[in-house]
Amino acid sequence: MKILYVCTEIYPLLKTGGLADVGAALPAALRAAGCHVRLLLPAFPSIAAGVRADAPALRLPVEGGPDVLRTLQPPPMLVRGHVIESGQPVYLLDAPALYQREGGPYQDAAGQDWSDNAARFALLGWAAAALGQGADPHWQPDVVHAHDWHAGLAPLYQKLLAGAGRITPSVFTVHNLAYQGLFAASSCAELGVPESLFTINGAEYHGQLSFMKAGLQFADAITTVSPRYAQEIMTPEQGCGLDGVLRDRRDRVSGILNGVDYELWNPATDPLLNAHFDGKRMSGKARVKRALQRLLGLEERPDALLFAAVTRLSEQKGLHLVPAMLPELIDRGGQLVILGSGDAGIEAALREALACHPGQAALRTGYNEDLAHRIIAAADVLLVPSRYEPCGLTQLYGLRYGTLPLVHAVGGLADTVTDCSLEALDEGRASGFAFHEFSANGLLGAMRRAFALRRRPSDWSAVQRRAMQQRFDWQEPAQAYRALYQTLLALTAAPLRF
Repeated sequence: MKILYVCTEIYPLLKTGGLADVGAALPAALRAAGCHVRLLLPAFPSIAAGVRADAPALRLPVEGGPDVLRTLQPPPMLVRGHVIESGQPVYLLDAPALYQREGGPYQDAAGQDWSDNAARFALLGWAAAALGQGADPHWQPDVVHAHDWHAGLAPLYQKLLAGAGRITPSVFTVHNLAYQGLFAASSCAELGVPESLFTINGAEYHGQLSFMKAGLQFADAITTVSPRYAQEIMTPEQGCGLDGVLRDRRDRVSGILNGVDYELWNPATDPLLNAHFDGKRMSGKARVKRALQRLLGLEERPDALLFAAVTRLSEQKGLHLVPAMLPELIDRGGQLVILGSGDAGIEAALREALACHPGQAALRTGYNEDLAHRIIAAADVLLVPSRYEPCGLTQLYGLRYGTLPLVHAVGGLADTVTDCSLEALDEGRASGFAFHEFSANGLLGAMRRAFALRRRPSDWSAVQRRAMQQRFDWQEPAQAYRALYQTLLALTAAPLRF
């Protein structure tokens, strides 16, 4: 079974969030499950540098596609090759005018969205559809699997290209429904989206073109990255205005929990740590903690309950709740470390709050993969107080490293972390701390439970061992996706409804 996997990031070549981790790990797990997977990626500079071409480039079909197919010089090409480090086969969408530029993949150096993002990612969808319909005479996928809004036009374009012919079935995975790829209605003409599809039952969203909605409307199957999130996005509270679309297509929606690459995230072998440990020998964790305290200028107190957050600084991630919690955390003898970047207002509030507690709190901005590993390994409690969370990978890393997650009980956080209630402790199910009211008080309550558990060393050790024994590897999700692909192949892909 041949799968075209369409995304914009892959670790370690380019990472802005969990999408990159999934892009590296899921295709590898699918290969182990018997699928032949090729990735389609934009030729961003860091991705292109990590890929070796091994076949002549392919031209894309032009008729009906985005205007950039006709106007760009040199014209967009598909470079066939493989990731040098892993050997993963890929197609690079090579369009230097769109992708070879300074700044990030989605925003410029000033943090502003690139003005031509509609064209940049419409071209990705068009390339996916073209490959789905046979643009490479040597390899045609059985299923096209598109990820998040950047690839949202792929299912729509597939059905336009197919016309009355064979339609390669498509899967569209929602990693975060809040980011929808919204563009002006006037962009439809330049992107080759027919007026007949710019309707309430098509890709129109409150007068704008929505790449996310296009994926939801035209894919043959829709998945999310956790079972709980699949249910939550069908509600007005978390549906981001698309809950009605999802309810209408509920028979096509399923949730498949993300996994973890335990070769990268393993405290017994992690090369980024100064000491190693596992569930039976935990002394190395104390040494990692001491080294981190020294590095970040914290008092070297082994008894300090060290809380940490490795995250985007955004309202979604709940970090704006932390300043209200911090004074009590410090008064109780705790420490706090935060690594992240994002919203300037939240960053300024955190900087001001943490600066009031020198030697007990530290903030590092930006993203540093090495430091992220060290923080997650060193901390005692990992803060993931997200307002909503499709899956979350950070809490899964925390479990593996014996760093008990403290989470808001939503989405994948609720699917993976069991609160240290008396019943859960008694039954041996507890693996962290969870709160249900998204507020500073809710977060404070969970923090107090963390301190209470720490005062019971035998219970703390038991929960820590239970957390480290949890396994969320990629084998089970890969089998679930393989079964989904097989189901689609047994059906006739739905034709355009317009």
